[in-house]
Amino acid sequence: MTSPEDESVSWRLTGPVSELSKKQCRLIYSSDGRDADVCLFHVNGEFFAMDARCAHSGGPLCDGDIEEADGVLQVFCPWHDYDFNLKTGKSSTGLQQQVYEVKLEDGNVYVKHASELSLQPFGQVKEN
Repeated sequence: MTSPEDESVSWRLTGPVSELSKKQCRLIYSSDGRDADVCLFHVNGEFFAMDARCAHSGGPLCDGDIEEADGVLQVFCPWHDYDFNLKTGKSSTGLQQQVYEVKLEDGNVYVKHASELSLQPFGQVKEN
């Protein structure tokens, strides 16, 4: 039996490959709010997705440097330089970043995620 959380995770259309492949990293907005936003990386012809906020202290990973070392693609958080493997989310620091499956279908990029995803911010009203 699957939990309700498992059932809510599904393939979310994020946009056309032709557009999303133009930038090395793009912030994808989540309908669940800022803490569920996703970084979509396009490096060496491949797409990768992970939580947009660094597991260490919430830094914006989409603003980080992407480097390849020993065949491993990593993003470095711009705040404290923590490294995260684009494929696994593992860091040499012991931290783990949530990663998401990505698939290409009919010229579009899909990310397996629990919430709706969009290239534009969702018009959520912030409560005080």
